[in-house]
Amino acid sequence: MPVNQTLAQYSDWSYFTAFALYALALLLFVAYYARRLSALEARAEARAQVGEKVLVGNAPANPYGGDDAASDSSGPNRDTYEANERDSADIAAKFRKAGSVGSMAEMVVYVGVAVHLASVVLRGLSAERFPWGNLYEYISVFSLFAMVIASILLRRNETRIFWPWLLTPVAALMFYGGTSLYAESAPVVPALQSIWFPIHVSTVSIGGGIFLVSGIASLLYLLRIAQPKGKEKGVFGKLAMPLPSAKTLDTIAYRTAIWAFPLFGLGVVFGAIWAEVAWGRFWGWDPKETVSFITWIVYAAYLHARATTGWRNAVAAWINIIGFATMVFNLFFINMVVSGLHSYAGLN
Repeated sequence: MPVNQTLAQYSDWSYFTAFALYALALLLFVAYYARRLSALEARAEARAQVGEKVLVGNAPANPYGGDDAASDSSGPNRDTYEANERDSADIAAKFRKAGSVGSMAEMVVYVGVAVHLASVVLRGLSAERFPWGNLYEYISVFSLFAMVIASILLRRNETRIFWPWLLTPVAALMFYGGTSLYAESAPVVPALQSIWFPIHVSTVSIGGGIFLVSGIASLLYLLRIAQPKGKEKGVFGKLAMPLPSAKTLDTIAYRTAIWAFPLFGLGVVFGAIWAEVAWGRFWGWDPKETVSFITWIVYAAYLHARATTGWRNAVAAWINIIGFATMVFNLFFINMVVSGLHSYAGLN
């Protein structure tokens, strides 16, 4: 089947344009992070001077359900994530400037997601197939799903601070995929010419994209509990100061994992059905099958630990991070180093 080289070229241009937009958004969000940190430090210093109890960076009611007790207060003395009537004109101006930079960065992200989507669609049209037949394409689709999901979840001001932490791995993945893993648009190998190919890969990649958001939320949760609000110290304290409450971060991690877990599990099941059609058996302990199953078990352990009374949420958060680490190990090491029936990375 001939490949439409024009569409393939447009796809490549769109991919690198999306990467450039994500990199620009990352720089803007770093500036937003720094401005918000400056505003929060100015607020803390001003209130310390008048002897008020300072709860730096306290967020309003958590949009994902629940929040720490400090944010349950109401009335004019309540701290807010944005500037309020308790702040001086200079501090309020700092918050407004930070908000302007954050809004600009969000717009760049949304444009980047649209261009990224165009890249994936054009890649598929160029070869008249679903565009995830090699590791370069899978990373593009995986990153796209992560960005789409994050664009839906992180629309509120209090979760905007999450963006620079997410854009960092996404931009790194896209850079690595577009340089070291790049493959020309071409028909897929015969083994992938099955109706189960798009079903299996799409469910796994959607689940993986959501798990990326969940894993970063757990990582930030651990940073926040190590640096409690109003008690931040050192470099890590400055990183933690603009973050929302630990409870907010933990809730984001848990609720996104609840959505990702069945999707990823369905992907494993669909893969087993495809294996029976292609190879005459549902399960053969192929390296990728095995690590995918282990990943699913680790995430099951995370959800169990997180929902079980008596377990420390920090322990559950570490399990969540380990689960994402096994997924990354499966994506790169198994595809690129270990030989198996799933060696379709397109690196040879």
